[in-house]
Amino acid sequence: MPTTESMASFEHSTLPRHVAIIMDGNGRWAKLRGKLRVSGHKAGVKSVRAAVSFAHQLKLEALTLFAFSSENWRRPEDEVSALMSLFIAVLGSEVKKLHRNNIRLQVIGARSGFSAHLQRKIADAEALTANNTGLTLNIAANYGGRWDITQACRRAAEQVANGELNAGDIDEDYLNGLMNMADLAPMDLLIRTGGEQRISNFLLWQLAYAELHFTQVLWPDFDETAFSNAIAAFVSRERRFGCTGEQIRALLKAES
Repeated sequence: MPTTESMASFEHSTLPRHVAIIMDGNGRWAKLRGKLRVSGHKAGVKSVRAAVSFAHQLKLEALTLFAFSSENWRRPEDEVSALMSLFIAVLGSEVKKLHRNNIRLQVIGARSGFSAHLQRKIADAEALTANNTGLTLNIAANYGGRWDITQACRRAAEQVANGELNAGDIDEDYLNGLMNMADLAPMDLLIRTGGEQRISNFLLWQLAYAELHFTQVLWPDFDETAFSNAIAAFVSRERRFGCTGEQIRALLKAES
């Protein structure tokens, strides 16, 4: 067990403020069990709940989950349809719980690609939680990093064309202000489950200085232990002193 002295070696100020997760491995998890891919997506909802709860307990400022990329439309039609239905169901069942816990929900991505019904569900969920001041939970849906950069550049170009902006005033800081999540803490840590070691067009701009953590754990099996181990790896790498996932969990217990 961690000692008092070892627990004193780190505190909340050493933890990441903003964590992103690529939730990979649902399909493989289902295949290993002889089930349809959609079963893996449904099982992954449990891990979403656990990750949000853990981030909330750690008092992180923001958690961003890659739920559906702009490339995922290429998947089989029945799988895409099941994912959309699951998205609607989860929004309906979880948003009130988020609201009770003072969590603000945002959906980032090209939502015009979704059905009118899903767009209304998203808008209602965001409106309900808009004034919450705790964890900000970002769900990246129909999102791509290249799309994000392109839409920022397009907005800047429109402002120049309208005489609202001089082209010479466009710099990194200005473009950053036009990107999704510009109002949140910079991205500190990206976690990808499932064993792949790539970022798959996710948050290309925002991940510029983030630490990357890849784990073999498939998303439906990603639990508090796996999350705390990723946080511990960040603390060790970023702050140049070591701690363990057990210490991260002990920190939570000490405050409860």
